[in-house]
Amino acid sequence: MKCLICGRETVYQGNPFRPFCSERCKLIDLDNWLAGRYRIPISSENRESKSSAPVPVDDEAGDGD
Repeated sequence: MKCLICGRETVYQGNPFRPFCSERCKLIDLDNWLAGRYRIPISSENRESKSSAPVPVDDEAGDGD
C-alpha cells in the first residue's frame, strides 16, 4: 500500500503509523486537518452520497494564508 501523503510504498502490518509510512507523514496529515485544508462538503447533493471522503482544498485559491 502507498502512503497517503508522500506516496512511498509502506507496510501495513507492524507499522505504528499506518496508513502512513512515518510519523512525519502522519503529522503532516494531522496538520492538514487542523489547518482546515480538508473539508467535507455539506451540500444536499453530497448528503445523499454514500462517500464521505475528505476533499483537499486548493491553497492557490488566494484564501489569504
